[in-house]
Order: sequence, then structure tokens, then C-alpha cells
Amino acid sequence: MGNSTACPDAAQRVACGGMTAYFERRSTTRFRATALTEGAWDPRQMHVSPAIGLLAHAIECDRDGRRDDGLALTRLSVDILGPFPVGEVEVDVRVLRPGRTIELVEASLTHDGRTALLARAWLQQQYDTSSIAGDDAPRLPAPDELLAFDAAMGWAGGFAESIEGRREEPNPGHGRFWLRLGAPLVADEEVSTTAQVLGIADVANGITPRVGPEVATYPNIDLTAHLYRAPVSGWLGCETAVSYSAGGIGLTRATLHDVDGTIGCSAQALTVRMQPLR
Repeated sequence: MGNSTACPDAAQRVACGGMTAYFERRSTTRFRATALTEGAWDPRQMHVSPAIGLLAHAIECDRDGRRDDGLALTRLSVDILGPFPVGEVEVDVRVLRPGRTIELVEASLTHDGRTALLARAWLQQQYDTSSIAGDDAPRLPAPDELLAFDAAMGWAGGFAESIEGRREEPNPGHGRFWLRLGAPLVADEEVSTTAQVLGIADVANGITPRVGPEVATYPNIDLTAHLYRAPVSGWLGCETAVSYSAGGIGLTRATLHDVDGTIGCSAQALTVRMQPLR
């Protein structure tokens, strides 16, 4: 490489040129995940957040080979069928309900022949409703008004290390923060701001948990995001609330923002399990 400088974490590997993106395209449907996709619970497994972004990118680009047909991705619901290692994945996109104004699309991400993520997305035609547009939800302070924080604090893996973050001082189970991907989602490809934002939305569950991962595990089994307009930049703002029941089930819900205001909301169902006492 001609550079002997050590790059021990993912963010530094990006800066050193060792990693340029979370995924590299191998063919029309196959992608190679880089070390930037390493998961937070187990670095040997892929973090689902960039994989969700990859599904969003494929849905926007590869619906029967059509692009730029004016349909906006307004809902993405992803079921997480199980962990999968960092490596090559295949993405398949199927149009379930074609339409010029409303379309339902299904996409799957598989590793070594096993489906790991299954997504359904609604896409809608856009119309001029500027005369009645509005939203009264409180706005988040802009990213440059908040302090930078280490999103990988307490978490393992290249994905957490790669994220750029800003936040207010959080409370257990509640917080307001901004996140941005630290590298391109797919190498040498134009990726929409919608896919970039959906590629980081899953992180909402880990930024302001009720307890740390040394006390309990609380991975999510799904992610559903509703967007009523496309984000204007790669920064995703979240105002989150996290709830755990007494029976091992949890919910993380977030209001989603860009720098101009709210763009939608998300929810994640959690399986909560206590760590063994030491």
C-alpha cells in the first residue's frame, strides 16, 4: 500500500483508504460486504443497518430495471430472519403490485443461499400539495449545534466505529441525536439520500438504550420506517423512546428528522434477555 500507518479501527481504515464503502458490487445482484459492516453484538456477523440501506438502494434502482419513474419510497418494513456473516450477499427484488401511482415491492437479502433479511416497500407517486404542506413537530437542534460523540462507545464492530454522530446528553431510554454514515453505502455508485438514511436508521435502537449491553441484550427483530418526504441530506436525526416489558419484549420508536424538519418515524421490536450474573 506504500503507507505503514496503522489503522486499528474502521473509521481510520476509511481515512487511510483501506475501505472505501460498506459494499462493493460484484454483479447485478451480488455484493461484497467490507469490514465496515461488522456488527455491534458480534463483529463476525454483519450489522443489519447497512444491509437495510442496500435493500433500499436495490428497491429504488432495480424494480424491473426501471429508474427515475417518479415513485418515492415511503415505507420500508424489514424482517430480520437471523444473523449472517460478513461476506458476499445476494439481493433479489420483486414487484408484487405494479402501478404508475402506487407500487408494492418485496426484496430479500441472502447469504450462502439462506435468506437473512426480507423487506417490503411501498412506493408512491408525488403530487403538488405545497399549498397545504406542514408539520408542527418540534425540530431538533442542527447537527453543528450539538456535540460530537463516539457512536461505538460500548459497542464492537466496524459499523459502529464508522458512524459520525452528534447528540444532546441522553437519558436512559430517551434521547435526541444525529447520525451519518462514515463512508459511501455502495462503492462507485450514486445512492439516494433515502437509501443512505435507511442505511443508518436501525442504529436508533443502540444509541439511547435503557441499560447497557453488559446488563442485557436487546437486538431488534425488525425495522419499519415511514417517510412522508425524502431527506435532503445524509444526516438522520432521531428522537427516540425505548420501552422494555417485564416479559422480555421491547420496543424502540423514533421520530425521524433531516436538517429541514421531520421526515417520518420508525419502530423496532426487540427481544430483551438478561445477561448472566457474574
